[in-house]
Amino acid sequence: MTAAVAGDMLARDDAEGGRPRSGLALAAVGVLALAAFAGFVALGLWQIERRAWKLDLISRVETRLAAEPVAAPGPAAWPDVDAARYEYLRVRLSGEFDHARETLVQASTGLGSGYWALTPLTTEQGFEVLVNRGFVPPERRDPATRADGLPRGPATVTGLLRLTEPDGAFLRSNEPDRDLWRSRDVAAIAKAKGLTDAAPYFVDADGRSNAGGWPVGGLTVVRFRNNHLVYALTWFGLALMVAGGAGLLARHELRLRRAARG
Repeated sequence: MTAAVAGDMLARDDAEGGRPRSGLALAAVGVLALAAFAGFVALGLWQIERRAWKLDLISRVETRLAAEPVAAPGPAAWPDVDAARYEYLRVRLSGEFDHARETLVQASTGLGSGYWALTPLTTEQGFEVLVNRGFVPPERRDPATRADGLPRGPATVTGLLRLTEPDGAFLRSNEPDRDLWRSRDVAAIAKAKGLTDAAPYFVDADGRSNAGGWPVGGLTVVRFRNNHLVYALTWFGLALMVAGGAGLLARHELRLRRAARG
């Protein structure tokens, strides 16, 4: 019950001459008001907790982005790869690209709509990592149109470790049988391309220029929405409105009872 709802009830009482409500009706209103108050407070506290978690996440990611790159985690570390410890970690890996198994994933970037070029790299340690080498526009979809940007032989990649994006985009699933990809689903792409020892993550390559200009790397957007304080204040405000409305109704009922006895 908000102050506005309570105000409407009080105005209606005044217009109709006003008689005290029954104890049962007041008890029902009180239970509803208490439940609403507790619910709004709980939601506000949850948003405060979410804000603390988000600030900690932002701090950890900023620290990782500023740190020197480390070796990409190998098979022994894969069970522990999660967002809390590895997302946006700067990594470096060396090996050879297998351009024959490149996968194009639909992308929308500051350069326009096109594709991410994900290419498996067989590391010097023997395992495979999908590397998002960067963005290519629709007219560069065919690797033959960017042949200069397909390095042969040993290569070293520095970039950001990213977690898999399973199942596809919102309301748009991946279609492996058509080689149509809307998200960077590592496990599904690895299966479709016949990769037998692929890491459960992919790496966004940094902005180092590729021969011929394509793909364009370094387009990872690291941005976290943090509106939790606004949401918390909204929920707490609603809780105060419920308390205020209940207080107004209680005072009005007390006045009616005094008048009835009077």
